[in-house]
Amino acid sequence: MSNRLGASTSPYLRQHADNPVHWQEWSDAALAEAAERDVPILLSIGYAACHWCHVMAHESFENEAIAAQMNEGFVCIKVDREERPDLDSIYMNATVAMTGQGGWPMTCFLTPGGAPFYCGTYYPPEPRNGQASFPQLLDAITDTWRERRGDVDRVSDQVAGHLRQASSGLPDGAPPSPGDLATAVATLVADEDPSGGFGRAPKFPPSATVEALLRHHERTGDAAAYAVAVRCAEAMARGGIYDQLGGGFARYAVDADWVVPHFEKMLYDNALLLRFYAHLGRRTGSPLALRVADETADFLVRDLGVHGAFASSLDADTEIDGHGVEGATYVWTPSQLAEVLGDDDGAWAAEVFAVTDGGTFEHGTSTLQLRGDPDPARLADVRRKLFHARQSRPQPARDDKVVTVWNGLAITALAEAGRVPDAAACARYLLEKHWNGATLRRSSLDGVAGEAQGMLEDYAALVTGLLALRQRTGDTAWSDDAAVILDAAIDKFADPDASGGWYDAPSDGEALLTRPRDPADGATPSGASLIAEALTYAEVLLGERYAGLAAATRARSGELLRRVPRGAGHHLAVAEQATAGLQIAVADGAGAAALTAEARRLAPGGAIVVAGAKDSQVLLEGRGPVDGRAAAYVCRGTVCSLPVTDGETLAIELAP
Repeated sequence: MSNRLGASTSPYLRQHADNPVHWQEWSDAALAEAAERDVPILLSIGYAACHWCHVMAHESFENEAIAAQMNEGFVCIKVDREERPDLDSIYMNATVAMTGQGGWPMTCFLTPGGAPFYCGTYYPPEPRNGQASFPQLLDAITDTWRERRGDVDRVSDQVAGHLRQASSGLPDGAPPSPGDLATAVATLVADEDPSGGFGRAPKFPPSATVEALLRHHERTGDAAAYAVAVRCAEAMARGGIYDQLGGGFARYAVDADWVVPHFEKMLYDNALLLRFYAHLGRRTGSPLALRVADETADFLVRDLGVHGAFASSLDADTEIDGHGVEGATYVWTPSQLAEVLGDDDGAWAAEVFAVTDGGTFEHGTSTLQLRGDPDPARLADVRRKLFHARQSRPQPARDDKVVTVWNGLAITALAEAGRVPDAAACARYLLEKHWNGATLRRSSLDGVAGEAQGMLEDYAALVTGLLALRQRTGDTAWSDDAAVILDAAIDKFADPDASGGWYDAPSDGEALLTRPRDPADGATPSGASLIAEALTYAEVLLGERYAGLAAATRARSGELLRRVPRGAGHHLAVAEQATAGLQIAVADGAGAAALTAEARRLAPGGAIVVAGAKDSQVLLEGRGPVDGRAAAYVCRGTVCSLPVTDGETLAIELAP
């Protein structure tokens, strides 16, 4: 028996390939081994950029004595939550049900049938602050397994029943009305935190929610919704959660004021935030929003680009003298600024970036914030010099795994931000490496697809990304691929017993304890809201055959929006898109490029914008230029305006 992770397509699992623990990946064979040995399964779930995952690995999984205890008493299975979100969903729900909270590393003890009977997160190697040590926990689990098997069976049966009930999906109900959307927005506005965004520490970027608020403002003129979105955008862009030198956002802030980030950078956050800042920038002309959008796109391509697609994350830690140190790449002292910039610019930069003698982070170091709007030329010069100096520091590790859903989000964001070549390169990679014409794979590493099947979110996000490229380029090949992938998603994930209901895992996938589905939006949009978005684009761009399913899927979000709008940010954004029903078609003629560019600049979030020759596509059937001049046709649902041939008139036509 030995560790079996060396050939994994997950960098996270490979991080554990040299542990003395006899780790193996999740498989039927691993469960069968547990049954044969009559021992419980020790399931450990984490991801490559997770700080506390690294801590527990160093403290316990690299410890020979603890590893021997694990190997003797358990079948030890290691799972990358990003590669297997179905397993992560099931056992995170169990962990929250048992403990009231969740997180990673997740530590679950299962029967050989996969039913959990004890769950937790991080455990220290020795007793600490009233918490039992990991070895003590292992002893207790082994004793319970041997001496009180009846208790194990009773608890595992109860938890399995709870998990099956929790995966029943959204109830059938009334679709969200314009009044429901207004009420949800009012609830969100009332929940705003004074420091921008929602909630207190730790504080996560509410990407989908602020996008929804911006769309609501554009549809209704609601000034309060707009103000909340803009305050949040500015607070994040000026805070330490944003990399003031290299662009891109960290996963969350540990404080309520966005000052100190948890330094890991995730592809999904940056894709979602790029989409929002690009939208805000093009609609308002805000120099800050436009700059953040440009820099975030540059960060994606420069720091996460791999084979034309995008890697999953950058680590929270930087390895210094053999040990991971959180944030070491990113923080500064006043003397370090002066060393790079000289005394005058160093002092100026310390004031501009709020770098203090006492420090805003640890050990007298500070994260960089942006105070005000200093001289842009001087700021650009200082940022360039500091970024160049920072590049000579040790850098955080990168998880090179390419995850379909997050790359799908990036395709959409890049296309909408005008970075079409980058979006197209990513789409080509996914279609070549992850899609075989019938099945979509969840992820790949070094161009080799893993075994894990794609989830609903993977199919849906890729469809939306391809349709974003279709709008930007006019190339029907993108929409042709989107239609095939969408039809496969309907076949694999739609609930046959509930119109508009969806499972997160495919019907032909591995049989697990439950077939997971969670419609609520979290740090990333749910599969349910992503497929609602894909269908909302598809019913216009791919054909009316999707209209009924699109409406039924959006209707399922009604109860969630009415009850917990904070957990339905992307559902709300899609509902705003569908309620507006805005489509802009620009027919070729003199001045077409300029009119198309203006249409895209003026288009609210979620609006469909296409351009091309008369009769070249559905939205241009029977619609052509006017007296040889390019003409824009604006439709809201099935009601369309007369053609307009100039930007000023188009702006009036698009006003709420």
